[in-house]
Amino acid sequence: MLNKLLKSVIDQDRSPVVICNPEHVIVYMNPAAKINYAKRGGESLIGKSLLDCHNPISNEMIKKVVSWFEEDVNNNIMFTFHNEKQNKDVYMIALRNENQELIGYYEKHEFRNAETQKPYSFS
Repeated sequence: MLNKLLKSVIDQDRSPVVICNPEHVIVYMNPAAKINYAKRGGESLIGKSLLDCHNPISNEMIKKVVSWFEEDVNNNIMFTFHNEKQNKDVYMIALRNENQELIGYYEKHEFRNAETQKPYSFS
C-alpha cells in the first residue's frame, strides 16, 4: 500500500521527476518528466543512462554529487543550479533504504513563482 501511495505522490507532482539508481540508470519517470523530456525520448529513456543526456561537465558534477552522497548518510541534498528562465532552483536528492544505503537519486525542481490559481478553486 505504501509503495502505491508514494508512487502516486511522485506521479501527481507537476515538476518532472526522473529517478536513477546509483549507476545513473533511469529507473522511473513521472508523467510530467515523460512530457518534459519528450523531445529527448520521453518514456523510452527509462533503462538508459542519465549520463547520455548530459554534457561531459554536467556528467562530472553528477558523478561527484553521487560520490558525496555515498560518503556520509547525512549527505542527502545538493543545490545544483538556479534556472533564471523558469525561476526555479534545482537540487539532487539522495534516495536511501532502511539501512541508509544509497539506492538512487533524483533531481528536484523548486519553482519560485507565486501560484496564480485562487485558493480552493474547484472550477
